[in-house]
Formats: sequence, structure tokens, C-alpha cells
Amino acid sequence: MKTFNYTIQDALGIHARPAGVLVKEVKKFESKVTIEGNGKSADAGKLLAVMGMGIKQGTEITVKAEGADEDAAIAAMEEFFKANL
Repeated sequence: MKTFNYTIQDALGIHARPAGVLVKEVKKFESKVTIEGNGKSADAGKLLAVMGMGIKQGTEITVKAEGADEDAAIAAMEEFFKANL
């Protein structure tokens, strides 16, 4: 399992547009990607689960990838979060 921590910079937090793009990005990998924050955990491949977390600007999250391509998945997720959130 690979993980990284990230503090959300986007003024709106994880809202509909970036959450939708995140789900598409996650679906490119076999590994299971999860997001933890606000005392909740969600499968990053499920849009409603990600949006239901209510993650706002300044929230520190932990992103985890576990599976056959976890190295590539976690690298892509880290790049995605830095570029979009």
C-alpha cells in the first residue's frame, strides 16, 4: 500500500467538477484508491462517496492506493491533487 498526505488548496474544496475528474482518473488503474479526511473514508472511484465527504479548503487528506499498479496510481493521484485541488 502506498499513501500520501495533501492539504486541499482549492477555495471550494472537493466539489463536483474536480471530483468527477478525480473519479475518471482513478478508473484508469486497477488499484483501489481511497481518500480519508474529516474522520471519513471513501472509495475515490465513486463520485457520490467522494462528494459526501464534505472536504473543504485547508482539510488534510490521506490518499491510499493498494493493488497491482499502486506505484503508478499513487504518483498519478499526487500529481492530480497538486494540479487540481
